[in-house]
Amino acid sequence: MSPPSDLRPYLRTLDAETLADLLHAQAERDPELRHSLELRAATQSGDVSEAHRLLDTAVTDGNVEYTAKVGAVLDTLQRMLDAGSRADLAPLARRTVDDISEMYEQAGDHPGDLGDRLDRAVEIYARACAARPPDPEKLADWILEVEFDGPGRPVIDLAEFAPPLGEPGLRRIKSTVDDVLAASGPGHRRDVAERLQEQLAEVLGDVDGLVAILSAKPPRVDVSLKIVRVLRAAGRHSEAIAHAARALTPHKHLRPPPAKPEEDDDVSRRRKEFDERPGRETYAALREAASDAGKWPAQRRAALARLRERAADGVEHADELARVLLEDGRPDEAWRACVRFEASPQVRLELAELRSAEHPAETIPVFRAEVDELIERKDPQAYQDAARRLKLLRTLHKRAGTPDEFTAYLGALVETHKRKTRLITEIRAARIALPKAVTSPRAAR
Repeated sequence: MSPPSDLRPYLRTLDAETLADLLHAQAERDPELRHSLELRAATQSGDVSEAHRLLDTAVTDGNVEYTAKVGAVLDTLQRMLDAGSRADLAPLARRTVDDISEMYEQAGDHPGDLGDRLDRAVEIYARACAARPPDPEKLADWILEVEFDGPGRPVIDLAEFAPPLGEPGLRRIKSTVDDVLAASGPGHRRDVAERLQEQLAEVLGDVDGLVAILSAKPPRVDVSLKIVRVLRAAGRHSEAIAHAARALTPHKHLRPPPAKPEEDDDVSRRRKEFDERPGRETYAALREAASDAGKWPAQRRAALARLRERAADGVEHADELARVLLEDGRPDEAWRACVRFEASPQVRLELAELRSAEHPAETIPVFRAEVDELIERKDPQAYQDAARRLKLLRTLHKRAGTPDEFTAYLGALVETHKRKTRLITEIRAARIALPKAVTSPRAAR
């Protein structure tokens, strides 16, 4: 059987309109192709706010749908970075990493290759940070949070983030790593700190420090080879040869594995209380006991998994999870939980207030919904509050780089409610320019 002929030469002879008609007709027959084209269309323009909205809808979809949507967002980010976009893409890239990481922690990997998407998202975030460096100490804090308190993936390579971290960021990471190594016994935090300590020595070019760290590890061929490579790269060839010779000598004494510490009674008791009554109070008590015992990262992951299970059962539990995360000093996770589990409008609004300064595009839909709710009350005070929110929305759209979108939104809103004279008066009093097409209404509702 002969292989199918290559149709691309023929297709190149067709004009764009004919190709579009052929592709559209095929997409009508092939749902998977149609879905793929819809995702590309949603982000083809490089609209950052559209990519944020795509992430907002992705969290409510199934695993395969979610993976496809975050893939479209990553494609958009990569396309804009490759084109040398002057937009600050780091906030969207970081949100994508955090969102995928939380989904990965909640559901584990699955056939949708979510783990691969997460690794790609970290690489893109590193590129976005290099293009428009964020605050180095805030970037360092994010890396430390991911490494010490995350689900174990992604694993950050400090070399990728070294330029935007600079001296201030690397110094902040080193300070935390040194503190953990000085205070922690065997366990997750120490393992992470030791890995970061090795990466810091590499990034900072501390050859002696790196060799000392590697030499302290249990003897293995790969470790010995790395020491040799480090010494040779530093031009210390005689030391490299000497170490290679020593590595050929069998090691007689291997370091025994550390003994597993016994379970702490207080942690066990607090954990049992939490399992029986999962909520803010028992979570806080578990956090205090586990933190004192150096076991909080693992306990936190398990406790939050339980709270997320409950959050899917209703608004009340969704609010509880969001508030737990906020009290835990994790406003970004609280926001994502609020969106994913559809928390109450009150909680959404509280979190939007906290998030609007640094993430304006994400919070715009929340404040728009509040404006609609206020207008529906049809009373003077609510109209005044709605006008204040419109003023805030104007500022948020300006920060997000979408002032024209606010103009269109305001025009549609005023046209819909043009007979509400008190509302129009309050909007004018807030010094918000009304569209020219709006005429003075004759009567109020």
